[in-house]
Amino acid sequence: MRLSRRTTLDGRTAIAIAAGPLSLSIETRPTLITLALLLLAAALAVVAMTIGRIPLATGDVLAIIFGQGPGGSVEQVVLNVRLPRMLTGLFVGAALGASGAVFQSISRNALGSPDIIGFTTGSATGALAQIVVFGGSGLLVAASAMGGGVITALVVYTLSVKGGSTSSYRLVLIGIGVGAVLTALNGLMLVKGNLDDAIAANQWMAGSLNARTWIHAWPVTIGTLTILPILALLARPLALMEMGDDVARQLGVNVELVRVSAMILAVLLASLATGSAGPVAFVALAAPQLVRRLIGHGQLAIIGSAAMGALLLVLADLVSQLAPLGIVVPIGRMTGLVGGLYLVWLLTRTKSL
Repeated sequence: MRLSRRTTLDGRTAIAIAAGPLSLSIETRPTLITLALLLLAAALAVVAMTIGRIPLATGDVLAIIFGQGPGGSVEQVVLNVRLPRMLTGLFVGAALGASGAVFQSISRNALGSPDIIGFTTGSATGALAQIVVFGGSGLLVAASAMGGGVITALVVYTLSVKGGSTSSYRLVLIGIGVGAVLTALNGLMLVKGNLDDAIAANQWMAGSLNARTWIHAWPVTIGTLTILPILALLARPLALMEMGDDVARQLGVNVELVRVSAMILAVLLASLATGSAGPVAFVALAAPQLVRRLIGHGQLAIIGSAAMGALLLVLADLVSQLAPLGIVVPIGRMTGLVGGLYLVWLLTRTKSL
């Protein structure tokens, strides 16, 4: 194995790893920033796990996680209550961040995130139908959220195709329209449903990490770890497609295959996240933009966006737990409050939508 340092055509520093006929180029700045975001997200997650009715020291939490705990009720609280809660938060944030990066790349629009263009709303529709109409819970709700997100994506993509290709503006505008229809449908289900089911559904719609168990943590964790590497392989052709479909085709990219494949994987990520924690607003919108500003050069950083999404969600959860006067704010409402301000700022900075 040989390691060498080189400079790319646009002036970026990269480390080249060669082993026989195989070679891999790793750009230094994006890699270091992604690692820093991952470490910061993990550190904040550990800090968040010390907060609760049973306050714990950071060292005690780490000892229990690594199998060196004293046992008893405290260990059960950490392993069966706080750890699955934090894993759900980390991987929900990562899934939303990566999904937002893909949709913003496909639509070539800073507003092209799954919660803006209706896919998260479609996932919520599937979950609400399971809760209000069929009285389901747990994995059934998560599965219905995935189904709703996929169906919504198919509808939006089909309506946005014109002349064999997809326009970014049509994708965003049709997604917003479909999302508006589904929002009205969701409100109708809440009004017409059984009172107890409607209350449960309304709580789910707020988006929360409370009462999350391993049943919620495992699907989004396994799904995110499986899908992220595949999306990372699609990052380069997606970046080429941002220069225009014709240019990408000339460079050997199968545009529609890459677009549809990336959309399906991104919808699955957003649906898994919604099924595990409910609708969480603006993480998918903000994470990719923040990472691009840190990395520079307008790069499409799938893993970096996932790391930023995980950090944003854990940070929002930590802030909600430390809110003054004992105010408990669901994570979805907290990200909505902060994300609304970010959206206004983004709109004032965006030259064209």
